[in-house]
Amino acid sequence: MLIRTSIYLIVDDLLTYILAQDCKPDVRLNRWVNNRSGRMRTVIFIALLSIGYAAHAAADTVDERQQQAVALADRFVGQLKPQLKKAMTEGGPTHAIAVCADIAPNIADALSADPDWLVKRVSLKSRNASRAVPDTWERNVLLDFDRRQAAGEAAEQLLYGEVINGQYRYMQAQVVEPLCLVCHGEELADDVQETLQQYYPDDWATGYKLGEVRGAISVSGDL
Repeated sequence: MLIRTSIYLIVDDLLTYILAQDCKPDVRLNRWVNNRSGRMRTVIFIALLSIGYAAHAAADTVDERQQQAVALADRFVGQLKPQLKKAMTEGGPTHAIAVCADIAPNIADALSADPDWLVKRVSLKSRNASRAVPDTWERNVLLDFDRRQAAGEAAEQLLYGEVINGQYRYMQAQVVEPLCLVCHGEELADDVQETLQQYYPDDWATGYKLGEVRGAISVSGDL
């Protein structure tokens, strides 16, 4: 807006000056350029200043969205993990599977109730095929998490966010903890396999080792 206003000021000043001069048009233009050079420098300065201000404002918006996305991902984990531990204690792995099948989507939906945000879990080996299959961007980030982890990067540093197509998108890796191995590990009890087949007939999320990336919390919102 400031840039547009600056251009309007230049054009208006030029026309006003030319009409007020009693000489040929080319002479009027030369006089305007010479006499208004200082004002033109001022207008250019204002335009450049407005560009800098707009860039600073955009950076502030991205920083704010990043903080909100991180908070949402942390809330998802903070709400789900205690309930899974409680279910495991009360009824064992099969009960925990049933609870997770119900509670995890509900938590994601509740956090996505804000129209500005979408929160979900995704994985290269999805358990819930209707909700956890990554899109192209998410898949590329998950693959990058695997590469970063293989290169020795700590699990808590496996985060990534960027602005893409007018959205701020953020992913936070989920790694396999000891509790996860009961339902996501390489050797599963028969009753666990039967329960997984009941709740997740298209399950691919097994065969993991301790500490491996098994997926991520994905958060996206318009800027």
